Amino acid sequence: MLIGELADKANISVDTIRYYEREGLIKPVLVRDSGYREFDESSVDTLFFVVRAKDLGFSLKEICTLLRLKNDPDTTCGEVKALAEKKITDVILKIKSLQAIKKDLAALLSACTDTAASVDECPIVDSLDKKEKGK
Repeated sequence: MLIGELADKANISVDTIRYYEREGLIKPVLVRDSGYREFDESSVDTLFFVVRAKDLGFSLKEICTLLRLKNDPDTTCGEVKALAEKKITDVILKIKSLQAIKKDLAALLSACTDTAASVDECPIVDSLDKKEKGK
């Protein structure tokens, strides 16, 4: 199948497929003399794998690693599990970071008591205008 049909089957854009191809996540099974690239059903499966891994927060680099492991018959489940465990650690750290951002934003919002004041007197803008964090 050509890239347009692959895009329809995988429910993603042609541009996304081209990007994934440049990143090494997917490869055509044949490149015609005309430059048209042909893909097969395994390409659809690969794209579903990529999209699902992306939905779980894996980066494209991590997805490349997962695909490499998936296609290596010597790979153990433990190797894949280790990647998933690292991703959970990353997610926990990101949640903590987002919670700190939420706390900072809430403090800024609570400092803004006079919504009719000039923007020059806005504590939110004033805080963002400071050169150093916490000053």
